[in-house]
Parts: sequence; structure tokens; C-alpha cells
Amino acid sequence: IPIMTYVSHTPPFVFHHVFSKVYKDRHFSCEDCDGTVSGGFDAATSQIVLCQNNIHQQAHMNRVVTHELIHAFDHCRAHVDWFNNFRHLACSEIRAANLSGDCSFTNEVSRFNFGLKAHHQQCVRDRAVRSILAVRKVSQEEAQKIVDEVFDSCFKDHAPFGRIPHGNKDAKFAYREYMNRDRYYANL
Repeated sequence: IPIMTYVSHTPPFVFHHVFSKVYKDRHFSCEDCDGTVSGGFDAATSQIVLCQNNIHQQAHMNRVVTHELIHAFDHCRAHVDWFNNFRHLACSEIRAANLSGDCSFTNEVSRFNFGLKAHHQQCVRDRAVRSILAVRKVSQEEAQKIVDEVFDSCFKDHAPFGRIPHGNKDAKFAYREYMNRDRYYANL
């Protein structure tokens, strides 16, 4: 199945937070990537790179697109300094791991990685550290320190969803909130 078929199954309201109009050929690039990398966000071109050789299932594609769209959202909203401010990078990685489904119970069980108390938070921390190490030359200790410094505030930031979307029900609630976001102010 062509990788862009997967993209077309991503809920459209997610795209509108980042791009006023989405052009698949402009905003997405499908490439072969090294190692096990699944995707990335290129801030210079505002383009999401999808690793066609490493994405084989719709659920994985949904997570990758959502993860990278969160980076794109942060880029537009917070003017992230991706290359000089590791705290900005860490915050976006925390948010992407938290909100994309990277740390869902199902994914963690499939990785034989599960626990009870605060497991989701630990997974988010670990994945943020791994992401930082994959793109920047810093020590594991330094990456962990940076993640710890910004974790609490970044973990609590659920924009643009308003909640951690654990499944389809949460996605429907987030969509409803998105569609009604201006209704209150229009009636003032």
C-alpha cells in the first residue's frame, strides 16, 4: 500500500492546527531512512518526512504522523529553536511521545515493556530522551537532565487535543472540542 494512503486516513482536523491547507506533495516527503527511524519534522521546510521503508502498518503510520504533526504544531505555536535550545527540543519530544500514542498500553505491551505505577510518564521520559539522543550529540545523562527540567509543564500541555488521546473515543471528543472551540466566543 502506498504510504500516502496511510496519510489520507489521518483525521483531517489534526492537519488544520498546523497548515491552513494541506498539500500532500508539499507537506509530506516519503523517503527511505537509515536504521529504525520512522519519521521526522524538517523545520526549515515545514515538511514531515515519513520513512517508507520502516512504516508497515496503519496504526504505526497514525502514530508517526501524529508525532510529527505535534512537532509542526509546536514549531508554529512556540517558535521552537530546534538547534540551539535543548529545552525546546525536549519539550516537543515529551509532548509528541505523550500525545501521539507512542506510549499507549498496547504499544508498551508489544514491546514487553509494562508496569503499573506512573508507567506512561516513564515511557514518555524514556522516548523523549531516546529522540534527543537520536538527533543531538549529548550524553544520556545530559538528555535525561534536560527532559527532567521541563517534564512537568510539557507533559501537562495537551494542545491541540485538550487531552491525551488514548483511543478513538478521546479522538472524537478532541474533534468535537475543536469544532466547537469558537462557539462560546461567538455568542458573547
